[in-house]
Amino acid sequence: MMSMTKPAGFALLAFVLLFLLVATGVRAADAERGKMIYQECKRCHQAGRGAKHRIGPHLNELFGRRAGSLPDFRYSSAMRKAGAGGLVWTEATLDAFLANPRKTVPRSRMSYDGMTATTDRADLLAWLRSLSGGRLPAAEPTMTAAEYGLDPGLLTITGDLEYGAYLAGECVTCHHAGGAEQGIPSIAGWPIEDFVITLHAYKNGKRPHQAMQTIAKRLSDEEIASLAAYFARPLNEP
Repeated sequence: MMSMTKPAGFALLAFVLLFLLVATGVRAADAERGKMIYQECKRCHQAGRGAKHRIGPHLNELFGRRAGSLPDFRYSSAMRKAGAGGLVWTEATLDAFLANPRKTVPRSRMSYDGMTATTDRADLLAWLRSLSGGRLPAAEPTMTAAEYGLDPGLLTITGDLEYGAYLAGECVTCHHAGGAEQGIPSIAGWPIEDFVITLHAYKNGKRPHQAMQTIAKRLSDEEIASLAAYFARPLNEP
């Protein structure tokens, strides 16, 4: 019987491996596609060179970082406890968190239902991994007024802090004034610009949430600016 030559053997092995990859549906993660999926995340998170904390912390150097450990971001007590308990962001823990944030970190402030598609999570994590080392791209901004189709002049309105404190009475029937979550996302300490953009996005129906849309539609531009000023204050202030 004629023996198979080495080149022929290697070619056969490569063909078998390729066949197995196709047959089992295995695919390489697509970081470029992951950057597009990140558009879901940028409502709250910045990422890239010069990224800053917004509603959520920036996403640079995420892999290998202990949960709730950035010293200049005000995490929820749930996230800090998870980090103190040993939660470190790895491929596996980030995948689980993206799939179901509230299951991975109960009472997390992250108001996101979860990313169900395995391939979407894999691609997003491939892009986030590229931000954990090496030269970072220019920072990706959080959602802007223009992206929601809002008048940028809404961001120039100066809110009345005392009026905001009065109006906040309705907000704190659900959102805890001191920043605790208790199953409801905290809005304490939000940057003013993010708060104004978010409330107007609810008001115009550009951001989905029936209860929040109903509440926001009752608020004037000045009332939204005043609420933003109130909730942006440091938590130790009245």
